[in-house]
Amino acid sequence: MKTRHNYESASVAIEKLKQEGYEVDYNIEFDELHATAQDYKIDQIYRYEGATDPGDESHVYGIQNVKTGSKGIFVAGDISVIEGKKRDIILELDLRARHEEQKD
Repeated sequence: MKTRHNYESASVAIEKLKQEGYEVDYNIEFDELHATAQDYKIDQIYRYEGATDPGDESHVYGIQNVKTGSKGIFVAGDISVIEGKKRDIILELDLRARHEEQKD
């Protein structure tokens, strides 16, 4: 994984990723990611934690298809409340990214 960032808001993170070519909205277009999750990796994670409420958190993931090079964004609040299969795939990608970081 490239980088983990803290940021001001989800919209700031989304704008930064869009400037870097992350165009697909995986919150809407999740079917492709679901069908071929093994072809994707998380490049960047932007994390926001509320100043007054640590439970007020969100994550913005910069995700890339390693075979095609297409890039997209997935936004999640508390990962534990995401729908089952989406949560499983995002956690799998996150764990794979952490494993790759440890190897470097």
